[in-house]
Amino acid sequence: MPTRLLAALAVLVASPAFAVDPADLAPPVPTETTTVCEDGRVWDPETETCTAPTDASLDDTELLGAARELAHAGRYDDAGRVLDAVADQGAGAVLTYRGFLARKRGDWAAADTWYGAALAADPDDLLARSYMALGMLERGDHSGARAELSQIRARGGRNTWAEAALAMALSGGGSPGY
Repeated sequence: MPTRLLAALAVLVASPAFAVDPADLAPPVPTETTTVCEDGRVWDPETETCTAPTDASLDDTELLGAARELAHAGRYDDAGRVLDAVADQGAGAVLTYRGFLARKRGDWAAADTWYGAALAADPDDLLARSYMALGMLERGDHSGARAELSQIRARGGRNTWAEAALAMALSGGGSPGY
């Protein structure tokens, strides 16, 4: 991690009022899904093979974890294929991660649409607010990002990853890869 990021992280997690585990700010730990599997396949621990997400014995939570891991590995198309296998396509996490993928590809309009859909389904979706605000920062909209940080806090998001990552980015410490 860059020195500025470490310094900002140290200040945030050292504060007694800010009980965020630094591990929660780290990108996901690589598993066989990103170290062995290719072409949008995921590691299925039941069969101990790489398999199509639709054929895996994984539940939606595990599929979302695999999509997150692939996204953080820069494998956006593969992450999208895994998201396609999630049963509830209207779930806030699916909408949020689709926004994340669009943002990482630089498709701001699509990212805003996906984040907007997640927030329309659940205005208290703190992760969608945080990712959306990180996108605002990437585009230079500091006031919009600060407004979202206020919304995160007002909606019960104090001492959460969503608040910590956004506060860190707003403080100039960068974003932990999100």
